[in-house]
Amino acid sequence: MTDLRETAREIEALLFAAAGPLTEGDLARRLPEGADIAGALADLAGRYEGRGVVLAQVAGGWRFQTAQDLAWLMTEERDEPRRLSRAAQETLAIIAYHQPVTRAEIEAVRGVQASRGTLDVLLELGLVRMRGRRRTPGRPVTFGTTDAFLEHYGLAGLADLPGMAEMKAAGLLALDLPPDFAAPNPDAPAPDEDPLEPDAPEFHVDFLAEDDPR
Repeated sequence: MTDLRETAREIEALLFAAAGPLTEGDLARRLPEGADIAGALADLAGRYEGRGVVLAQVAGGWRFQTAQDLAWLMTEERDEPRRLSRAAQETLAIIAYHQPVTRAEIEAVRGVQASRGTLDVLLELGLVRMRGRRRTPGRPVTFGTTDAFLEHYGLAGLADLPGMAEMKAAGLLALDLPPDFAAPNPDAPAPDEDPLEPDAPEFHVDFLAEDDPR
């Protein structure tokens, strides 16, 4: 129990210092070998349950965040979010469901030419990223969503995106769809894509760096 509590204490420190959610793999690279990460996370979640700050799983990782029922306290202190244009919303939705997707494929789905500025806005906001290159002539860049996209919409993963039934209920899809219509699966493998290397997690204060002269 002592070892578990110490691991939970170490994870607590890492999550408070991290600039974004940390996966269990990120934590394992920082913690001593053999640490019971899953058990320590469960212990932390239990200890923070019902408090003003809770432990939440978001974008495949873990972070501390304000309890949902207290969000109203921060309403006046938060900056008003930047509103996306209709074109940007449509492009973001296509990328979310069809990723990895190229610019030409986005244009084919929307039926209009994709504005460079629209993709630039989504890249600037960190909602989408360049994933890799398609194994086709010209090697076009493929786009996909980011962890910031999952964080912004409160999704644990792409599997939590609304399905056909939910979109029909919300009036976003026609009720008389063709029988062979299927919602794209963003979790499906992309065998014709060469992915880019993911970035390492960032920390506000990386006090554990080995090259720190202090």
